[in-house]
Amino acid sequence: MSEMIRFSSVSHFLHSRILWFLIAVYALAALVPHPALVLRDISLPAGAGAALGMPATLPALLLAFLLFNAGFGARSSALRSLRQSSLVLGAGTLANLAVPLLALVAASVFLRSWDNPAEVQNVLVGIVLIASMPIAGSSTAWAQKAEGDLSVSLGLVLLSTAISPLTTPLLLRIGSAITAGDWSRHLSELAGQATGNFLLLFVLVPSLVGIVLRSILGENAVQRIQPAVKFANLIVLLLLCYLNAAVSLPHVLAQPNPEFLAMALGVTTSLCLLMFGAGWILASLLRLDRSRRAPLVFGLGMNNNGTGLVVAASAMPSYPLVLLPILLYNLVQHLAAGAADRLLFSKS
Repeated sequence: MSEMIRFSSVSHFLHSRILWFLIAVYALAALVPHPALVLRDISLPAGAGAALGMPATLPALLLAFLLFNAGFGARSSALRSLRQSSLVLGAGTLANLAVPLLALVAASVFLRSWDNPAEVQNVLVGIVLIASMPIAGSSTAWAQKAEGDLSVSLGLVLLSTAISPLTTPLLLRIGSAITAGDWSRHLSELAGQATGNFLLLFVLVPSLVGIVLRSILGENAVQRIQPAVKFANLIVLLLLCYLNAAVSLPHVLAQPNPEFLAMALGVTTSLCLLMFGAGWILASLLRLDRSRRAPLVFGLGMNNNGTGLVVAASAMPSYPLVLLPILLYNLVQHLAAGAADRLLFSKS
């Protein structure tokens, strides 16, 4: 029991300072990328990979672990109450698909005057990958902190994850029509069956396995091991960020371009603020109380960028700058979540 208490204390320490740990991991990836690049090449034996139908690399396996934990954290009582929130879940999921697409079109028009078309395409493809990913499991932690309805928050994560093998290829095809050149071609290739299979195998299936395993073990057993599971989840999350950031950030450091960095940061920050604002506006239109408003705000604002990073780093290794907007969004969404919690949901 003392070990579980220790795990719980360390997990709380890590989670309360997750933004600073992300920044530290990004700095490590930029300055010391070689270990990450070596680890990225680790995969299951060829026979096992063939049985799965695609390479089972270490980043993909770590991603599957994170999604397993997301499902394992789903309380049965919360799942049983999802029917009561079908309108909120449907509206939130639809908005999570539509609003980023409108933002992508607006960004493509706004950036036409930028003097480097390649930089524009890198940012647009990054935005497409952000928009096409399901809602982040970390949004449930922020919603719970704001005393939001956990069943709604969990429902948004699970519903967007469940339909991602269908919606992600669709959004990638739309993104392919908006982008140009090799970037458009790569998005079109990503929209093929392989990406749907990847999401099914490494995102949806692990989530379902986690839900089933929790129901088999029972709530008492789960509560006993939950601190260790949360600790492992945070460590894996930081490791996955390190592995993915090492593909892009050394390139940014080796060839510094402040104008491009400022443009990418401006676009991703604008998208993040738009998504958080869309959650607030949608909740106001639906006349939701505070407990259901919070899940919409954090759910729409926070995307599963770990999946986007794994997909981008695996499918477009020769375009490392595509990862930069995703990495930036990963940081900005936690900053925005903290600001939203304080400005919109703080009781003080």
